Amino acid sequence: MWALSMLSALAGNTTIMAILAALAGGIGLFVAGGISRANKDTARRAAEKLAAAQDRLEMDREATDAERAARDLPDEAARREAMRWARH
Repeated sequence: MWALSMLSALAGNTTIMAILAALAGGIGLFVAGGISRANKDTARRAAEKLAAAQDRLEMDREATDAERAARDLPDEAARREAMRWARH
């Protein structure tokens, strides 16, 4: 019974209710900020993975072009071209 009267007294006290509301709001903002940070981090990682995949695709295209060009070269010229690409 005393707990009910205590809760009743707290609910009637506007200062305590304002403090509790501020705490609840602060906790809500903290949680929302954490979710926002997590979403930004996920988006950043996805963008990095996409950029890496695009770089690999471009390197594969360049290598394929070089391989096609090297097929028509004599052996010594093909070796020189391969060594040039190996240094990259």
